[in-house]
Amino acid sequence: MTSLPHAAPESTPAIGTSVSADDFKRAFRGHPGGIAVITAYGENGPVALTASSVSSVSADPPLLIFSVSALSSATPTIIAADTIVVHLLDAEDISLARAGATSGLDRFADTSTWSRLATGEPVYHGVRAWLRCKIVSRMDAGGSTVIAAQALQVDVERDLEPGEPGAALVYHNRTWHRLGEHSRLD
Repeated sequence: MTSLPHAAPESTPAIGTSVSADDFKRAFRGHPGGIAVITAYGENGPVALTASSVSSVSADPPLLIFSVSALSSATPTIIAADTIVVHLLDAEDISLARAGATSGLDRFADTSTWSRLATGEPVYHGVRAWLRCKIVSRMDAGGSTVIAAQALQVDVERDLEPGEPGAALVYHNRTWHRLGEHSRLD
């Protein structure tokens, strides 16, 4: 069987060209993302940042990915870490999401809201769920780093039954939203 050469359609830009940053952001503005806070412990203490890029990749082995921007002060510590904690948030955790997204804020000033695991990573108390992960891969991607991590430990505070709406916290069009029964489509 002979395969025919694949020609790119006329509307496909040539390799090396891109859409503008504004057009790219405009396209993704309508694509919601679940909210997580990622923590790590480094030479200068604990760091945290809010991310909407966390996605599960594989259940066996349990792998997830996320990206961190070079603009975040927490990024160097997270990139250098061997292990991190990914906190998966719901609407009850909005204050933590906002804190992780606010530049210059001491996210660990209130010592009643977090502690260190026996393995050293900072973990916030009372979040919907968290996963302690080992970083298995890092890839530079533009002004960000994409990180793949394997889940080593999990704690689910507020579990959901299959099909139950819960109160997932998502970021959509530059605002926070709560998913729930009102947003369910059958």
